[in-house]
Amino acid sequence: MSSKRRKRRRKAVSDLNLTNLIDVVFALLIIFMITAPMMTQGVQVDLPKTQSENVESNQTIQVSINNRNEIFVDQEKVSLVEFRRTFREIFAGRSDVPVFVNADRKVPYGLVIRVISEIQNAGVVKLGFLTAPLDKTGGY
Repeated sequence: MSSKRRKRRRKAVSDLNLTNLIDVVFALLIIFMITAPMMTQGVQVDLPKTQSENVESNQTIQVSINNRNEIFVDQEKVSLVEFRRTFREIFAGRSDVPVFVNADRKVPYGLVIRVISEIQNAGVVKLGFLTAPLDKTGGY
């Protein structure tokens, strides 16, 4: 009893369903769009406003003081007592690197001057201050 069996070939499905893939890509895109701005923010300060030119530099050290009088050196929180040691460690061997002070407008003037004094005592030659641009009416 030898019967020939017919081999049935299954036809390959050439349609590709991209709906699920597109849903996943859009979900990842939305997550990235929401989280990306959070990753680029540094210490939140309300900068005083002035009319000045922008300074572009890739290699800088940023010293920030927020409205709660907390001091940050390149986004690392330090106390005023630790500031001298921490800043000198970061600045060591980088004497040509500019340092920018980024202080909230509500920070007491005396605290800003103490921080600037410590920065200058460390041997900083290039010292700058970050400000926000004036609004269109010229107000602060």
